[in-house]
Amino acid sequence: MDPFLVKAIQLILSLSFLIVLHELGHFIPAKLFKTRVEKFFLFFDVKFALFKKKIGGTVYGIGWLPLGGYVKIAGMIDESMDKEQMALPPKEWEFRSKPAWQRLIIMLGGVTVNLVLGFLIYMMIIFVWGTAHVGPEEMPKGFAVVDSFEEYGFQDGDRILKVNGKDFENSLDINKHLFMRGIENITVLHQNGEEESISVPEEIGTQMFEKGIMQPFVPIMAPVLDSIQPGLAAEKAGLKKGDKLVSLNKVEIGYWHELAPVSMENKEKEVELVYERDGEIKSTSITPNEEGKLGFVKNYDFDIQRNSYGLTQSISKGFDYGYWTLRDYVYQFKYVFTKKGATQLGGFGAIGGLFPDAWNWYGFWNTTALLSIILAFMNILPIPALDGGHVMFLMYEMITGRKPNDKFMEIAQMVGFFLLIALVLYANGNDIYRWLFE
Repeated sequence: MDPFLVKAIQLILSLSFLIVLHELGHFIPAKLFKTRVEKFFLFFDVKFALFKKKIGGTVYGIGWLPLGGYVKIAGMIDESMDKEQMALPPKEWEFRSKPAWQRLIIMLGGVTVNLVLGFLIYMMIIFVWGTAHVGPEEMPKGFAVVDSFEEYGFQDGDRILKVNGKDFENSLDINKHLFMRGIENITVLHQNGEEESISVPEEIGTQMFEKGIMQPFVPIMAPVLDSIQPGLAAEKAGLKKGDKLVSLNKVEIGYWHELAPVSMENKEKEVELVYERDGEIKSTSITPNEEGKLGFVKNYDFDIQRNSYGLTQSISKGFDYGYWTLRDYVYQFKYVFTKKGATQLGGFGAIGGLFPDAWNWYGFWNTTALLSIILAFMNILPIPALDGGHVMFLMYEMITGRKPNDKFMEIAQMVGFFLLIALVLYANGNDIYRWLFE
């Protein structure tokens, strides 16, 4: 199946799952507090719905615009902007008639569900698949290091021993930790057998972002193919598992990390690929796609160990993984407000790109857990039209004892809604720009 289609299916399935559970987070406490829920929709039903059915006092349905979902709670100023209902005297079953603490629980329900769900999925992943472990003994060739990091004292072939003085479980996580975890020093084993503790600058993450160096450490591996991604250039060129790359566009490829720069320089250009198959040298024409991808899946020539965990350990380990995932996302969120970060905002294309090219349950659930935690964080931001905006006004009411008037809430909701629409259009516009011009 075409990789684009596989990613699209995973994206729709994942978002549908997360949206429905998020809205249930509002729906269930609303029902518990005897608040009428008039609509429960997956996706938005602007002008018409693909499906809808009224059960009890609630219309359940699926809209045609896949930008989210919603529950319409009676007596609440939300994206429906139902001014007629709000002009009538409050009814006991309406949202506005409930105590502030009940309204707060209803509004926090969706965020809570997404946050808890993300943690639960990580616990499930660790219970089923365990965690990866690649230590220095599994990587005898070590890492290739970008030029700018050689200035600090790192060398090609370095193996990671410790980070901030502590043993480092998975060497493949070093780039992520450098970018987001506040690393002060890394202890490496050079290829000459010398062990050295190397200090890194305090703002190394910011420097990596500004210079566009997100992978300063790349495992040194022989360029042997493990498999071929369907629908991409490698499959069309007839490459097979076990083929060893020799050169691309007359540039010798001795290791995997030497391939990407050449491929990126020749995006959408037909170039010569020389490879070795069963001891015989062959050549073919190949065209990297608009992202510089050829469709090769690396054959890791070192062992990736899997650590297995029991149920209790999985709960603890999954909670820890979920905590660091949330913390890392919050930490890197600051880059959105930089000039470069604004240009890298992505929409559905970028989100879809997080999923694997071929169906993979581990990849699907791992990305779904990440998206669940991102949705929780984004929804709690104090922006009108988001859950966090409603929570902000409720907190104001609980502290001061005064409700913001309905006219102010309507204007705030409208401003927040148009702000979100503008952000969605901008982010997806970035996706289209990158697809067309990069």
